[in-house]
Amino acid sequence: MESYKREFIEFLKGAGVLKFGDFTAKSGRKIPYFINAGDIKTGDQIAKLGEFYAKAYLEKVGNKKTVLYGPAYKGISIAVSSSIALSKNGLDVPFFFNRKEAKDHGEGGIFVGYVPKAGEEVVIVEDVITAGTAIRESMANLSSLEGVKVAATFVMVDRKEKGQTELSAMAEIEKEFGFPVYSVVDVYDIIEYLEEDPANEENVTRIKNYLAINGAKA
Repeated sequence: MESYKREFIEFLKGAGVLKFGDFTAKSGRKIPYFINAGDIKTGDQIAKLGEFYAKAYLEKVGNKKTVLYGPAYKGISIAVSSSIALSKNGLDVPFFFNRKEAKDHGEGGIFVGYVPKAGEEVVIVEDVITAGTAIRESMANLSSLEGVKVAATFVMVDRKEKGQTELSAMAEIEKEFGFPVYSVVDVYDIIEYLEEDPANEENVTRIKNYLAINGAKA
């Protein structure tokens, strides 16, 4: 396993973002592990997370300037921390996020922060994709921005689960909307990491059993 993947998984565990047990995903599926960026609670943790996203951005997108979009609520801090980390690497990118309910007074509207203009590209930063539900909600919100194109989406973990078909949710999003979805690690990286310690045998077995039913074919 690449060292940065190990470092990232250890970071997720240490920050309480990666948990094992019985959970219900936004898709409604009962899942044996959970990835929750909402458990990042300190300045050091969110700064570190932003650094991982910035590294992935620079690797996949390069020095191209886009606009970061963080879907409410968990994506907001990811967008802010990622933009700060990118600025430290010499790339000053604007960011914005959405309100859960449109504001009908003051400046109004659903978006807060920099609102992209026609011809500009947006990169969505999310915590995780399970069935693709949250990304489709984001695309519905972003559709109001005329002439704005989504260039890519970045997530922490690719769960490698079926979406609405036998394909993975990430593959479906790519096929449906025409932009790539990148992750820092995937569930098989997590399994590989866990298998190094026999104490994790139960969690490994539960995740493998879950993927046997819900895992994607591609």
